[in-house]
Amino acid sequence: MLTTDKHSCNILADLLVAHGVRHVVLSPGSRNAPLVLALSRREDLQTDVVIDERSAAFIALGMSIQSGEPVAIVCTSGSALLNYAPAVAEAFYRCAPLIIISADRPEEWIDQDDSQTIWQQNALAPYVKRSCDIPAHTDFPNGKWVCNRLINDLLLEAVNGRRGPVHINIRLDAPLNKLADYAENASRVIRMVSPSVELPTAEARKIGESIASPRKVLIIVGFHEPDEKLNRALAKLAKLPNVAVMTETIANLHSPLFINRIDSTLCRLSNSERQELAPDVVITAGGALVSRFVKDWLRQLDNVEHWHVGLSHTTIDCFKHLSLRVEMRPAIFLRQLASALQIFKNPSNYAARWRDLAAKADILHQSYLKKAPWSDMKAFGYLIPNIPARWNLQLSNGTPIRYAQLMDCNHLHRCDCNRGVSGIDGCSSTALGASTMYSGTTLLITGDMSCQYDLAALSSMLVTPKFKIIVICNEGGGIFRFIPSTSSLPELEKYFAVGTRLPLRQLADGYGFHYGEAHDFEELKRAFAEFVSVNDRPAILAVFTPPVESAEVLKQYFQQP
Repeated sequence: MLTTDKHSCNILADLLVAHGVRHVVLSPGSRNAPLVLALSRREDLQTDVVIDERSAAFIALGMSIQSGEPVAIVCTSGSALLNYAPAVAEAFYRCAPLIIISADRPEEWIDQDDSQTIWQQNALAPYVKRSCDIPAHTDFPNGKWVCNRLINDLLLEAVNGRRGPVHINIRLDAPLNKLADYAENASRVIRMVSPSVELPTAEARKIGESIASPRKVLIIVGFHEPDEKLNRALAKLAKLPNVAVMTETIANLHSPLFINRIDSTLCRLSNSERQELAPDVVITAGGALVSRFVKDWLRQLDNVEHWHVGLSHTTIDCFKHLSLRVEMRPAIFLRQLASALQIFKNPSNYAARWRDLAAKADILHQSYLKKAPWSDMKAFGYLIPNIPARWNLQLSNGTPIRYAQLMDCNHLHRCDCNRGVSGIDGCSSTALGASTMYSGTTLLITGDMSCQYDLAALSSMLVTPKFKIIVICNEGGGIFRFIPSTSSLPELEKYFAVGTRLPLRQLADGYGFHYGEAHDFEELKRAFAEFVSVNDRPAILAVFTPPVESAEVLKQYFQQP
């Protein structure tokens, strides 16, 4: 095969394929030309080009999370790499195996006023599992062996244990366009066997006995990919009289036995009920929780044990009560725990009380929605239940994820949000990347501020009719009008909820999207029906809501008796 003459690039291409990488997102440059040649000329790699490196990294993140596979991103030297940082941080906290590949100058030219030269080799150090620096020349003794070993090592690191991003920095010297013959798939591949870990049966029984009824157990699951084995284990646990299971919208876990709207339920509890329902043991799994209500409540309690289950990079003590760190995959541990608890049949009404309170909260929720005026709450109350069942839902940070937490999302195929770091940057690009990996429709619900932050996604050549966007236009930063830290400040309108100049109609026209808009409830019903039916091109629906009234409606929702 005729390709670049840079051995390091060809070894990398061989090993990406061997280690299961199928998708590569490239951004144009000159220093990375040998990498582009080595990767684009491989028939077993699908390569896509995204000009904006920040958008490219989030698109790759969406691809990786949706597919569950490692995805590579490739950039040129200099500040290009730094644009990857927000998505890499999100990937780290969401355990997504991004393979970051940066082209670099030979080390002797760094800090010598040469073009596009910065210190790259550890630029992403806090947010990658491991990094390596490949020299410009591999023709020294053991040079190719070192290159092969380092790349093998990082690709294994990305997909084993607690999965996550890794960084391969490859130094390349001129000439960058020289070609040579190369026998592909000739590189040595290092494999790794990582057996599934289970607790010994006796230990599982001992742990189960320690939380058997009448001890009150509360299980809470944060963001998680769909996992049928975990779902079954939790459903089995939820049938026990002393175990209540709470799941967030983006946990992607569904059962009539689960409390799936945590905030709507907790905000209805009286002080006495909060004390009576305080768990003896709280078990958490999945990623960081969206619900501020549950975090504040559990932190204020005394005499609560907290067990955290999952492959973690550190000790996670979110509630300040951590007593047991279970370094296992949640589906395995909770399955074993459910089995161990089956022999303990002491009566308890703990689970039943939670389900009864959740049912009462649902009645109040429906009553409030029915009477609510036109607002963010009214719009989400209509949109979420009417999303077609096989659509995947992506939510931006700020307003959309918080409103979705209040709604019943059990009918949704899959729901995701960038809650690893919880930034508003890159939400559109992440959703776009996810859409390329799903055969059905992917819907992004975003705010006008988040949408403006990531306009690069709209111009991507990866946009297809499978990608739809709803923009909640509440004059920017709607969440700032609600949260206590900013809502009462006189600087609110000038520095926080600052509004946007977002010409959505013109952007839709320019980028080939179907465009619709709604300014009240009746318009929303008509516009959403048309939005759903569009299938010949991507679509944007702008939903205009009153900002001040929306914040007040949300505040009153949590204050109602």
